Amino acid sequence: MPNTGAIAPRRTRRLRLSPPQAVVLGFLGAILAATGLLALPFSHPRDDSITILDAAFTAVSAVSVTGHVVVDTATAWSLTGQVIIVVFIQLGGLGIMLVASLIGLALARRLSLRGRALTGTENRAVTADDAARLAKGILATSLLIEASVAIIVGLRLALHYGEGAADAVWHGVFLAVSSFNNAGFAPYSDNMVGFATDPVIVLPMAVATVLGGLGFPVLRQLRKEFRRPLHWTMNTNIVLAMSGLLLVIGTAYIAVLEWSNPATIGGMSPAERVLVAFFHSVQARTAGFNSVDVGEMTSETWLGIDVLMFIGGGPAGTAGGIKVTTFAVLLFIILTELRGQGAVNIFGKRLSRAVHREAITIALLSLAAVMAATVILMLVTDLELDVLLFEAISAFGTVGLSTGITADLPAAGQIVLMVLMFLGRLGPLTLGTALVLRQRQLLYELPKERPVIG
Repeated sequence: MPNTGAIAPRRTRRLRLSPPQAVVLGFLGAILAATGLLALPFSHPRDDSITILDAAFTAVSAVSVTGHVVVDTATAWSLTGQVIIVVFIQLGGLGIMLVASLIGLALARRLSLRGRALTGTENRAVTADDAARLAKGILATSLLIEASVAIIVGLRLALHYGEGAADAVWHGVFLAVSSFNNAGFAPYSDNMVGFATDPVIVLPMAVATVLGGLGFPVLRQLRKEFRRPLHWTMNTNIVLAMSGLLLVIGTAYIAVLEWSNPATIGGMSPAERVLVAFFHSVQARTAGFNSVDVGEMTSETWLGIDVLMFIGGGPAGTAGGIKVTTFAVLLFIILTELRGQGAVNIFGKRLSRAVHREAITIALLSLAAVMAATVILMLVTDLELDVLLFEAISAFGTVGLSTGITADLPAAGQIVLMVLMFLGRLGPLTLGTALVLRQRQLLYELPKERPVIG
């Protein structure tokens, strides 16, 4: 053929990110944006009051919906700075719920042919329409719950505590957004200590925290099939059962150990002690508000809260931790092994063996991250193990509870907590994404053998 002299167009290679990479980069971008905004002069009343580390730490805490603070939220940030914090709390919470819900939807689309026939799902990829519907549902649910709590709390602040209309509205919105997104930020210097015994304030916040921690798939199913529990999925049953059980156990544990502690709830009436214990049981999974001084609690109470913080809330919600589903799967695996049974059955359904490995992987890697961070904190400070372990688990579980040492940690210690908050928020999520969406079948199997266990 004659040479026409035409030059073939060069193909441009498009950079394609995997789902875990996209999630990590998206949250990193949000953190950088929040850091930049919080570092600007209009975000704080005094020009020299906030360092870049303070801004970065607060940004990570807000986007990861943790609530750890190194400066007083009420006084260190201007109204503009507080608005920025609330906006990024909302963006972080909505982003987490959307991404995790999309992962769940993608997993449902990968069911076997028999599973698809039973559930009515189609064998197709997650589309833009699916994402749009999920986003609309999550946004509507979030705004409805937050608006309800904001109205109740705002009216209480105005009518009972004498706050001005503008302050009452803003504080109500701030606490509602922070509660539903399990963030733990509060517009008061003493967090929620001033409202410890006021059920009109703390109970709506606790309800919002629980609802946010259940996860959107559970909330959606409860809205559609509340009267038909037999139709509930295994995920819904596990989240509801384990959340209820841990709330009761946590309330009883905190109440018993702190009952006679005059520095926390010892001087309150019995009803008030139970209210405070319930509130802190809720907050440990994983919002991080405190209505008494956590630093004055006993070491035994700290240890119990450590466990609650590490477990966390439900998947595809605003809570952190390894998630109650992971904990339940490990618990049922142990029970099945002790009974000498072969398959793990939960609420009348058999658990996939792939889930066994996923739960063990997430739990052990999370434990390793907490232990490594605790060791580093011990090396850079001279504080006791129990307070440092509490701080590390709180950061990894995106809880935000503290014994009061966060602001006094050296820069290296605060950076460790920032890394933990980021890993705790996105580590299990991105790891779960990788495990679920990138399963590869081997074309061969090695000979089977087993070591001696125990």
